[in-house]
Parts: sequence; C-alpha cells; structure tokens
Amino acid sequence: MSLSRHSALGALAFFGMSWALTVPLTKIAVSTGHPVIGLIFWQLLIGAVITRIFLWLRKRSLRLDRAAIRHYLVIALLGTILPNSFSYLAAAQLPAGIMAITIATVPMFALLVSLALSLERLAIARLAGVLFGATAVAILVGPEASLPEPEKAAFVLIALVAPLCYGFEGNYVALWSPDRIDPISTICGASIFGTIIAGTAVWLGNGWVPMPGPWAGAEQALVASAFIHAFVYTGYIWLVGMTSPVFASQIAYVVTLGGVFLSALLLGERYSSWVYLALVLMIIGLFLVQPRQRAGLDPPPP
Repeated sequence: MSLSRHSALGALAFFGMSWALTVPLTKIAVSTGHPVIGLIFWQLLIGAVITRIFLWLRKRSLRLDRAAIRHYLVIALLGTILPNSFSYLAAAQLPAGIMAITIATVPMFALLVSLALSLERLAIARLAGVLFGATAVAILVGPEASLPEPEKAAFVLIALVAPLCYGFEGNYVALWSPDRIDPISTICGASIFGTIIAGTAVWLGNGWVPMPGPWAGAEQALVASAFIHAFVYTGYIWLVGMTSPVFASQIAYVVTLGGVFLSALLLGERYSSWVYLALVLMIIGLFLVQPRQRAGLDPPPP
C-alpha cells in the first residue's frame, strides 16, 4: 500500500502541526515553576504507558537483553532526559516562538556530528546551511530587538543543548542501534527506563509534581503534550514507512513554522522583525542541510 502525493502531504501537514502544538503547550507546562525533573518524569511515564499499550495491541513483546537495555538507556538520556531538562529551563524564560526556531537546528547539529565521525562528506551546500542556521542563532542572541528581554539571550544557547543532544542521538542510532528493534519498541523501552531514572531523581531531589487531583493549565498542557508526542511519533514512523525518510524529514519545516505561528496565536506572542529574519534564515539553512536526493511516495523496500 502507498499514499498518493496529496494524502502524503496532508499527513505531513497534520503530524507536523500536531507536533508544533507541543511548543506552546511546553511553554504553558513550565509556566508555574514546576520542577523540571518532575515534568520529565510524568512525560516519560505517560509515553511509556501509551507505547506499551500500542505494543500489547499488536501482540509484540519488549526485548530486554543487555544490548537492548543499553540502547534504551542511551535513547532515554539523549532523547528525553538531557534535552528536555535544558528545553524546559529555556522555555520558562524564552518566548515559545524562539524555542520553535531553535528546534530547526537539529539536522544541522546532526550533520556536524556526522562530519566529526566521518559518516558524512563535506558538501558546500550543506555547510552553507549550517552557516545560515548559525547566523539565525546569532541574530536571536545579538540585537536587542530580537528578544522581549535582551538579558535572557543566554537562554537561547541553553535551548540549543537540546538539538545538540538530538544530533548525537541520531548518529548513535545510525552507528550503534541494535538489530531487530523497531522504533516503537525503542521509544517504549526508553520511556520505561527513563521513567525509572527520572523517578529516582525526583525522589532524591524532591522534584515531585503532584498530578493526581485537580489540574490547572500547566498540568493539562503537560498531559496533552505527552499524548501528542506519543501519537505524532507513531504517526511519523508510519509516514516514513509509507513514503521515505527523506520525504518525512520535511516535517521539520512544518514544526518550525507551525510552532512560531501557533505560539503567536495561542499565547499572544509578538515578535520583532529580527525574529522573523532569523526564522527565514533558519528555514533556508534547513533546506540546504536536508539530503538532496528526490524521494518518491512509494514505501521503501524492506
């Protein structure tokens, strides 16, 4: 079974905008000053429950040998615990639209890590894309007009730790991911072990976020964001299988643009012309960094 071009583009737009919705939701979730590790604990726990139910419905077991457990732990640390810790810290200080722009640096960091590991060969166009992205970040950090509170520019650099972690994660998966572990099982295992790690940190550091009981906006946003993450990731993996990784990777454009404009719409954020210039440069950089081969809409061979 394959998708028509219109269906594939519709799915790309739907999953991308759903993903973009988590940007303002994250801003709301951190707005009340909840401990970061407590928020991460609940996000991981909800994700573990959702993905475990998904595996159970498909009658698939979770692999638990030494290689698989190591894999789950690395993905939990590089994919959630470390990046979310920095993202939540930055999101509490920066407009959500700025956070959406920093998300677009993920493929740029992934390319730099790949070059360092000799997984990629240097190409002028892709190097230019990294430079466009770096220029966009410099605009966000530099001019006083770029942020409502210029003294918080350092938090842009803190926000960039998350895409750096994702860049390392992507290259780890390419190099050292064990055989015969599908993405949903990976997310499930990483969520389970990540919940154990985050739960231990919550207990030791008194970072508990009381979720049972009446929920205010922050708690509702956290739960909604966790559900959307699990749903969108599953949909993204489905889209990769139905089209191709190159076609599905274009979701980054939708997430970045959608994150900026949904934040403006839902949170009433207003940005200076510097921010929109940074957004344009980041999109250009993202376009140049993406692999250039054409992607059809037929599913790749097994």
